[in-house]
Amino acid sequence: MAEKTSNTEKNFLIQGSILAIAGVITRVIGAVYRIPLVNILGDTGMGYYGVAFQIYSIALTLTSYSLPLAVSKLVSARLAKKEYKNANRIFRGALTFAIVVAGIVAMIVFFGADFIATNIMAMSFSSIALRVLAPCILIVALLGVLRGFFQGNDTMIPTAVSQVIEQIINAVVSIVGAYTLIRVGANLARSTGEGAYEYAYAAAGGTLGTVIGALAGLAFLIFLFILFRRGFRRKMRHDRDTHAESYGQVYKVLLATIAPILLSATVYNLCGVLDNALFGQIMSMQGFAESEYAPLLGILSGKYDVLVNVPLAFSSALAASLMPNIVSVVQTGTKKEVYRQIDTFNRFDMVISIPCAVGLIVLAKPILDLLFYTENNSLGAVLLEIGAISVIFYNLSTVSNAVLQGMDDMMTPVVSAAIAMGIHVVVLVILMVVFHGGIYAVVVSKIVFAASASLLNAWALHRKTGYVQEMRRTFAIPAIAAAIMGVITVGVYFFLSLFIPTRLATVIAILIAVVVYAVAIVLLGGISEEEMLGFPRGATLVRICKKLHLLKG
Repeated sequence: MAEKTSNTEKNFLIQGSILAIAGVITRVIGAVYRIPLVNILGDTGMGYYGVAFQIYSIALTLTSYSLPLAVSKLVSARLAKKEYKNANRIFRGALTFAIVVAGIVAMIVFFGADFIATNIMAMSFSSIALRVLAPCILIVALLGVLRGFFQGNDTMIPTAVSQVIEQIINAVVSIVGAYTLIRVGANLARSTGEGAYEYAYAAAGGTLGTVIGALAGLAFLIFLFILFRRGFRRKMRHDRDTHAESYGQVYKVLLATIAPILLSATVYNLCGVLDNALFGQIMSMQGFAESEYAPLLGILSGKYDVLVNVPLAFSSALAASLMPNIVSVVQTGTKKEVYRQIDTFNRFDMVISIPCAVGLIVLAKPILDLLFYTENNSLGAVLLEIGAISVIFYNLSTVSNAVLQGMDDMMTPVVSAAIAMGIHVVVLVILMVVFHGGIYAVVVSKIVFAASASLLNAWALHRKTGYVQEMRRTFAIPAIAAAIMGVITVGVYFFLSLFIPTRLATVIAILIAVVVYAVAIVLLGGISEEEMLGFPRGATLVRICKKLHLLKG
């Protein structure tokens, strides 16, 4: 049993690492292509772009965000019991659900874009970009079902590769689209006298890449599914289970699983929409013009969110890989084995999240100057220095959400997120109305939301299972190693910037930061040899560490 548990944990780390690496690659590509995109759109265009994406994100949450986790959870539960026919029925039912629900929402967004942008978001010119994004709602829903099916079969490679393909196509088409349509918008602006058309059309061109990229990812997964289907059908023919779930039962269990995940995700994404809507409305009531506060939202979505979302992608990927393992252990294992899964996940997550947060704090301005060299990044740097700590809390809440949902406690994450959102809104309104905090209030309220959600989930998990979070190796050692890294990194950057260009100094400082942290975390005992062997190329890493005398033996 111990050997089986160890193999399960090793497989989880490998599968999680594959998906996490793909997630980080896509975020890096996203950050890189945002550089020319921001330079084309400017802060005003990014304001329209960001608002359109907030509405689009809510639509995705309502239709497809919950599908990969839900399908993965339900398929893996049936495969753990060798019920291949029932797993196939889950897949078909989810596909029908995606087509119907996502199709309806896509039409609502397309035909209601003007009303949403003008009356809800107070950013009327974002409607053009929102209308371009509407068809992608259906495409991403179908992607979600296919990804969930493969993840339920305990393979993250199809999801990982499709994400990279999707993002590469997205990057290319977004830049070309923005560059092309900004000219169309400029001509329209000259003929109508309304200068905002130039930025609105540029934003719409930028969103075109999202649609074409998702189509490319979907085409790739359909091709893989055709190849995979033959082997799965063979397993179905050998399925001797006599309990065949009806499609009525399938839709019932799908809705019972999707609804709580959907509600929880909706609350998370709704916070972004509420931030933008409340910010726009309050700034307008305080006498600011749309042209004055749109660039602030552009900085938030085009710079702050882009960088903060890179480490968040890592945690989301690990959560996706954790779900089938938690479901399988709950079905066949013991509470002790569940604890081991949670401990492994939390340590792996915090080993990455904490240094990322520290790195974003100490190198906020240099990193922004490296990426967005044509813009004034002073405000964006301050926002990043304030808000980078939210990375840790968001990732912790992602951990606890996946664990609770994998243990069939679907409503606790919803309740925690709803309470956190209520606290978030109150803090945001007070900071903006009473203290006139402006865009800083939005960032602070994001921290409050993430911290509240993670603490409420941790308390609920302890109350439900008795689980107590290990503190030393999960938080203390990574924090000490990250602090050492932060001090050395700042010193290296300022020293190098005296002699070489600051952008080159930033790149070198980041590379040194990675090495310093890796050495510190191993020397302090934050990662054991056994855990390192569970990483991709783990044996090579162990040999290197032993040659450098970082590990004994």
